[in-house]
Amino acid sequence: MVWKGHHPGIYDSWAECKQHIDGYGSPIYKSFDNKEEASLAYRDNPSNYIGKKGKKDLSKLPLKEGDKPNLFSLSVDAACSGNPGIMEYQGVFTETETKVFRLGPFNEATVNLGEFLALVHALAYLKKHNLDMPVYTDSITAISWVRKKRINTKLKRQEKNIKVFELIDRALIWLHNNSYDTQILKWNTKLWGEIPADFGRK
Repeated sequence: MVWKGHHPGIYDSWAECKQHIDGYGSPIYKSFDNKEEASLAYRDNPSNYIGKKGKKDLSKLPLKEGDKPNLFSLSVDAACSGNPGIMEYQGVFTETETKVFRLGPFNEATVNLGEFLALVHALAYLKKHNLDMPVYTDSITAISWVRKKRINTKLKRQEKNIKVFELIDRALIWLHNNSYDTQILKWNTKLWGEIPADFGRK
């Protein structure tokens, strides 16, 4: 279902929905289990639905202390409609979900590139502001790229995605020129639900 796009409305498939958001700046859309739910949501404010599904009250998780996430942390995530497609990424404080940064949308990018950029952005932000807290990401690929200080993508640099590749260049330069003590941690989606920085579009 599309609240904001080329042609807002309720659609029966992701392929149909994708046609109405590709190339649109900051589209607002979400999937629902059935048409009845989608119809109710379509007449409502999207903020009441975006980012709600799959979230848990992290402070009340019925887990042993060692199995709970560190709420004094920063969480990052990326969203991409299509592969490649329109990508954006953001970082939030884990406990409050207060937005720290959000960039995009960018054309002709991938979710892996977004996850990588979000993670480096978080590392740079924490170092700049002298904040001693870990960063959570749900992307093993992003963690690997950051640790190796290089990316592994088949996406080609071209005019339509030059902004993304300029950010990637800056991120790689930052990694090679900076040291950091920040812990990079893998978010346990199975135990904790969607990462707090999730865009809620699944």
